[in-house]
Amino acid sequence: MDAPPDELLPATSPTMSTVADLGIGRGPSWLDGWLTAHAADVVAWRRRLHANPELSREEHVTTSFLVDTLTRAGLRPRVLPGGTGLICDVGTGPRCVALRADIDALPLTEATDVPFASTRPGAAHACGHDAHTTALLGAGLALASAPGLPGRVRLLFQHAEEVMPGGALDVLAAGGLDGVDQIFGLHCDPRLEVGRVGTRVGAITSASDLLELRLTSPGGHTSRPHLTADLVHALGTVITGLPALLSRRVDPRSGTVLVWGQVQAGEAPNAVPQDGVLRGTLRTGDRDIWAELEPLVEDLVNALLLPTGVGFEWRHQRGVPPVVNDRESTQMLRDAVRAALGEDALAGTQQSSGGEDFGWYLEHVPGSFARLGVWPGHGPKKDLHQPTFDLDERALLCGVRVLVHSALTALKA
Repeated sequence: MDAPPDELLPATSPTMSTVADLGIGRGPSWLDGWLTAHAADVVAWRRRLHANPELSREEHVTTSFLVDTLTRAGLRPRVLPGGTGLICDVGTGPRCVALRADIDALPLTEATDVPFASTRPGAAHACGHDAHTTALLGAGLALASAPGLPGRVRLLFQHAEEVMPGGALDVLAAGGLDGVDQIFGLHCDPRLEVGRVGTRVGAITSASDLLELRLTSPGGHTSRPHLTADLVHALGTVITGLPALLSRRVDPRSGTVLVWGQVQAGEAPNAVPQDGVLRGTLRTGDRDIWAELEPLVEDLVNALLLPTGVGFEWRHQRGVPPVVNDRESTQMLRDAVRAALGEDALAGTQQSSGGEDFGWYLEHVPGSFARLGVWPGHGPKKDLHQPTFDLDERALLCGVRVLVHSALTALKA
């Protein structure tokens, strides 16, 4: 998409000023003033991004829009070496706090009727990354308007969160956390009402790996399976046997779960196929168990398939570690939520079995990751990664406020 940024704005701006600021009057005064002046812009940015989603590592126009907007505010963003995603510092001083948002979309076709729906078949912001990006952009520009900051705030607009092992590794390789003392992030939660933020000490997401098994056989007639290697039977052995064996070899309290999502083999009901493939995800909520799973799973696959006589190739792609929030950073984040939205905004949250590459950052510096409520309080709760996912746009201003206060709270600690 080569259109200049201004041509990407959806024609919905007349209604944008009606979005309420649920934290109005809580300060600081410069933040209240910035949001009063720019609330409609914040909503316009989100709608613009939503209408023009870009898949992982293809976020070129999104990156250009962010660079242009930050540069016009007097900031100096640095695009990552791969050409998408960027790093931008606000303020000066030895202490540095990072705020992160992911900017990529999902490979699915949107099925909402909003006027700013995705214009790209096969790409949609169905995980709320447009909201994450917008909240961080607003927070960065609001911080840039402050009369003074007690240190530096690093904005990390990260690409490729939706693919394993995640764009966070590229940010780390580019020095994105060099000099950073703590890091904070938010993720939309469609089960939590807008105006509330869910926090948790310890693991809030799970490790997630990709598994792939490719089988080969001479093939043959189904009337004579004893003369060949029965590939479909071997697939079935792994499909049912591997999850069962894992449940006896891994602590059940770890939340370890293997689920197959794809199986392909054969074309005729009376022919033993020559090749087949099985793919799935392996997740665990325990960081230590995650480190042990790859050799364990490989041994179990070998044991299951050895008697079948099929040929096979096993691929275990390590994905992302759990996001493990440290206690001190989470307390700072809770203090920030109170300051931004009030005591009633605080909520607890459960550990999810979903993966999130924010965990790579927490392998290097302490920090905390929270869930931003986006459900309007009525109607169905449309889940993430569904074509019908949508959010209450009041959450955008809530996200700006929470990110700003998170940075301020951590810098002053």
